[in-house]
This record gives sequence, C-alpha cells and structure tokens, in this order.
Amino acid sequence: MKTKITALMLGTALALGMSAGAFAMDKNVKIGVLNDQSGLYADIAGPGSVVAAQMAVEDSGLTKKGWKIEVVAGDHQNKPDIGVNVVRQWIDVDKVDVVADVPTSSVALAVSNIVKEKNAVFLNSGAGTSDLSNKACSPNTIHWTYDTYMLAHGTGSALTKSGGNTWFFLTADYAFGAALERDTTEAVTALGGKVLGSVRHPLNTADFSSFLLQAQASKAKVIGLANAGGDTINAIKQASEFGIVKGGQKLAGLLMFISDVHSLGLKVAHGLNMTETFYWDLNDGTRAFSKRFQERVKNKSMPTMVQAGVYSSLIHYFKTLDKMGGNPHDGAKVVAAMEAMPVEDALFGKGKIQPNGRNIHDAYLFEVKSPAESKGPWDYYKLVATIPADQAFTPLDKSTCPLLKK
Repeated sequence: MKTKITALMLGTALALGMSAGAFAMDKNVKIGVLNDQSGLYADIAGPGSVVAAQMAVEDSGLTKKGWKIEVVAGDHQNKPDIGVNVVRQWIDVDKVDVVADVPTSSVALAVSNIVKEKNAVFLNSGAGTSDLSNKACSPNTIHWTYDTYMLAHGTGSALTKSGGNTWFFLTADYAFGAALERDTTEAVTALGGKVLGSVRHPLNTADFSSFLLQAQASKAKVIGLANAGGDTINAIKQASEFGIVKGGQKLAGLLMFISDVHSLGLKVAHGLNMTETFYWDLNDGTRAFSKRFQERVKNKSMPTMVQAGVYSSLIHYFKTLDKMGGNPHDGAKVVAAMEAMPVEDALFGKGKIQPNGRNIHDAYLFEVKSPAESKGPWDYYKLVATIPADQAFTPLDKSTCPLLKK
C-alpha cells in the first residue's frame, strides 16, 4: 500500500510539473528597448531603435500566428543606476522578457548583470565594450552589432598599415572609451606602431580645445577619437577649426555612424575612415529595409548600424521562439537556443553566435565620400575593404569569457 501511495504521489507531482511547464511556455513576449532617447546618443539609437524593434515584430510574422508581442521604451540617460532601476522595474513588475539596444558601455555592463540575476534576455546592439563577450560575458547576454575589438582591428589596423604608425588618443572617460583605447593600442602596437600619449575627456564634452592642443603638440600622425556620438562630432568640428588635418595630422573616428557624418556634412567629414557592420546602401536587402525605416522615423534618417542591429537581433530572437513553440520565459534557455541556430538576415547576412555571446558577421571598412563623389542624400560611404567575420571579432582562443572554461 505504501508503495502504491508513493507511486501515486510521484505521478501527481509529475503531472503538476508538466502542467506548470506547459503553462510557462506561452506565446506572450514583452520587449524593452533601453537607450538614450534625447541626449548625445539619441541619433545613434534613441527613438529609431524603437521603430526598428516594432518593424522586427511586424516582420517576424508571429502576431499572425497568435502571438502577443509588446514593445516598451525607456531612457537610461547614459547613467548605470538609472538603467538598472528601469530594467529591474521592467522585469519584476512589467514582466519584460528581453532588453534590447542599450548604448553606453557602463550602462550595458550593469544591465547585463541584472538581466543575468533575473534570468531574462539581453540583446545588446548599442554598447561597444568588448568586455561584454570577454571577462564580463553572461549566459543571458548576446552582443550583436559591433565592439571595440572590431573597431580597433578595422580602422586602427588599416590606418597603421597605411603609414599612421604614431598615435595619440582623445578618450571618453568611461568604460567604452577605455576599452576602445585599449583594443586600438593593442592593434597598433602589434603592427609596430607606437602610442605617444592620451587624454581623457568627460562624457558629453562641449569644448575640446585643450584636449586637441595636447594631441596637436604630440605630433602623432594619427589622433584617435575613442569616443562616440556628439563627442565625436564636436571633436571633429573643432579639430577642423584648429586646422589639425591641414597641419598634416590625420583624425581617426574610431566609432562613427552615418548619423555623425550627416551631422558633420561631407565638406568636413570627407576622407574619414570608419569600420561598421551595416550600411544602408550595401545591397538590395539593406536598401529595402532602410527605405521602410526612413519612411517611419520622424527625422527621415537612414538607420545606423545600432538601429539595424536592434532589428536583426530581435528577428533572430523571434525565429528562435517560433522554433521552440512558445516563450519559456527562461532567459538562459532562450539564449542557448539562439546560439544553437545559424544567424542569417537581409541586413547582416550570415553570422554565428559564439558560446561567449558574441555574434560574429562581416564588417566593412568605409571611407567618407567627398561632396563631388556623393550622388545624392545619404550617399556618404565608399567601401574600402570587407573584413570576414572570423577576423573582425575576438578569436575564441583569445577570449577571456569564463563561460568558455566550462
């Protein structure tokens, strides 16, 4: 009798467990797009990333299959504490399943930790620090679009090989700037170049004059701008006023976006080199997406690679949930399933998510056209070189991600 009761209890427990599992695997998804909505990174990501997320929902086809998908947006104001508080509220109270975008590396690193703690999903498109797939990697985070290793081994290596063998850095004083200077220094010195010095500037700096004077006095052949967004735009504009390029030094915008070039204008920006993983005019697929995007955003801009990355990462996320047959609301489980699936879409082509959470795909070295070379609005880049996926990002045998040891 005792054996029968035990068997009955075990059967009931299994049935309840199966019932709970079935209940957990529903077809509801809530996405939180977190970024800088009105500050110096708003053009890079901002409202445009929210539009990209909404387009991904529509293009996934899941709503036609009965899925309920909601997109919410938040502004982290480039402050880690605000970002963490928003994400904690989203996951605990609003039941957000996936956090997307999150430019500003200091915010992204903090968000990655809280997402892991809460076992949600973090699809980062906006932050640059390569630490997200190295020493700070997480089983709940995928780093999608670009990183500081890619930028350093694209723009940094290309300029060093072409004769720019002495460098001086103007570096944004937070996690991203430090990582970009570090990774570019490694790329430059590996090719026999030298770094003559660097100076740190606060985030969202209006006056670069003292920093540019130090860079000018160093007589370095290349002044590397290890910053982004409004800081990069201001630095380049003021360098032009100082006549730095006319004086023989070369500016390297180590992280630049098409929105930056648009703001600067081709008269100021022409000749600059940059490395990106997306450009609206690469092929028929990128052109079709970008035209639809441009029609929907208020400023009628072409998408940046960050905004394109938000779309691409969510498309792969939706493909994974569809294959799983529902949403298990288990972040680590979903990320593992995403890593197991090949990546391919019209924006980034074929890719692969490595076990350290780094999505690898081709990158491109571009040069900004002169006004005479441009054939129309947003025709800003000419392709210099394609960097294959396995060369663009940190090789796995060099990754310091603790997950790889397992």
